[in-house]
Amino acid sequence: MQPDAKLVKNLLLSFCSLLMLLLVGCGGGSAAPNTTSKADANKQILILPLGGSRDLKTIDPALSTDAGSIGAINLVFTGLVQLDDKLQVRDQMAASHAVSPDGLRWTFKLRPNLTFSDGKPLTSADVAYSIDRALQPAVKSGVAPIYLALIKDADKLTAGKIKTIIGDGILTPDPDTVVIITTKKAPYFLDALTYSCSYVIEKSIIEQYGNTGFADHLSQGIGGDGPFVVSKYEHGKEIEFVPNPRYYGPKPQLKKIVIPFYSESDTVYRAYLAGQVDQAIYIPSAQIAAAKALPQGQFHAPPQLWMSYYGMNYLIKPFDNIKIRQAFALAINKETLAHDIYKDGAIATNHIVPQGMPGYNADLTGPAGVKSTAGDQALAKQLFQEGMKESGYTPATFPPITFTVSTNGRADTRNEFQVDQQAWQSVLGVTVKINDIDYNKFLSDIPANVNNPNGVQMYAWGWIADYPDPQDWLTLQFDKGVPNNTTNYGQNKSADASQQQSTQTLMEQADETQDQAQRLNMYHQAEQQLVNDVAWIPTVQVTNVLVRKSCVVGMVDNAQSLIPPDDWTNVYISTNTICANPSQYA
Repeated sequence: MQPDAKLVKNLLLSFCSLLMLLLVGCGGGSAAPNTTSKADANKQILILPLGGSRDLKTIDPALSTDAGSIGAINLVFTGLVQLDDKLQVRDQMAASHAVSPDGLRWTFKLRPNLTFSDGKPLTSADVAYSIDRALQPAVKSGVAPIYLALIKDADKLTAGKIKTIIGDGILTPDPDTVVIITTKKAPYFLDALTYSCSYVIEKSIIEQYGNTGFADHLSQGIGGDGPFVVSKYEHGKEIEFVPNPRYYGPKPQLKKIVIPFYSESDTVYRAYLAGQVDQAIYIPSAQIAAAKALPQGQFHAPPQLWMSYYGMNYLIKPFDNIKIRQAFALAINKETLAHDIYKDGAIATNHIVPQGMPGYNADLTGPAGVKSTAGDQALAKQLFQEGMKESGYTPATFPPITFTVSTNGRADTRNEFQVDQQAWQSVLGVTVKINDIDYNKFLSDIPANVNNPNGVQMYAWGWIADYPDPQDWLTLQFDKGVPNNTTNYGQNKSADASQQQSTQTLMEQADETQDQAQRLNMYHQAEQQLVNDVAWIPTVQVTNVLVRKSCVVGMVDNAQSLIPPDDWTNVYISTNTICANPSQYA
């Protein structure tokens, strides 16, 4: 998934082992023992702000792309399977699942007596409708064609060649059974199915209010099937949730969850210190030392399977030249970003697949064989001059460069881009214009890059793992035809396009390889070539540095910053005095 505006670059703590990262997470994830009792019912209000955004991008499961939206969606909707807080796939709405010997037919048995939040029965037909809807061209989902691509004829539906995959790729032999037929045997199918575009939404709310208007009617108590329902939604101000009395799983203890919107990320930490919110995700680097010193374990640093990177559109000059791309990558010093900008709250990296993921390649090098994350400024100059000559540029004719970003009021992020801007100027002699735009506009502009020579030329973004498999980081980002391929890797006419296409084929072969050791080795080869080609310029791997009030009990920090629906039964507000004031929401 794409990172949310409320989170910023801090990084994976180096002492976390792979096993701990995938199974329980590490680093600051548990506060000091809370010996206080549970607070009164009118105090059971959790205030979780969304920083750097004036509103949710969406609350439609079919359209979810960013962590802020997905966090809200996960409160209201659920799917057949989801990840637990150990990042393992588990049955959610399904009571069980089984796969045929050929690996192409997946059968899910639903839990008995499921209902939507308004009491209407929820059956296999609703599951089929929701998955089919997400793939319908009219919905314009940018994620369903990715995560549901393995379903038979999903591509034909999104292309408008057929009207439905119900009765084709999805079967409902009885009200309690869903059968999904896949086009190939893929080890990661269940992982992909955990993404929120497969979640179940009530058909009647779409029929009554439409694909774009239903969000404003969720407060009527209809449409959802998760642990909470929307009780209030004021665009530009806040969204509130109360427990769903018909939720099929364990019931939440909280009376209400409130997500107020803060247009500037920096103001959230100030609101936290003022007792207005229970959590602050983004902490300015200058304040981290003070945040660590807050009493009773308020500071947390859970590791994240999250990479920040810069992308260059191969369809826009001068980034059709590999040596110019390599020069831009090697001109910057990622160690400066990690140490000086983020005060060692981030680890500089040359990797696409993050540390802690299966398939992490400890032997990977940066472009042109450079091992250091500090870059190589002399080699950058050399490559740049060679690329200029190959493309026929002079300093006077070199194309202007615009670097599109969305800082959302974060001073550290602005500083990062300015440091890079200075490096490109001093090392390469290139003046780079920084275009800092609204985050929601950014979320629309960057996906429009695919096959678009008039799109965004260069941009800063990031990726958070949807599931613990390298396919999520490689094929899903760079294969031909995938919506995430916003640099247009392999989808161009550059001199090295054939090499890029060979790498795409290698990734596709790895996807279907059943021998795990062989599969990971193939991904290693593909990632190294992607880095050599500068498919991305990875900069830092992220840690979710945050503070949380000591009165909040039961929240588990994991490597994706998402709370599984059944975990809400463990969360409550205690009588600990370190707590936000919820009176305005009571």
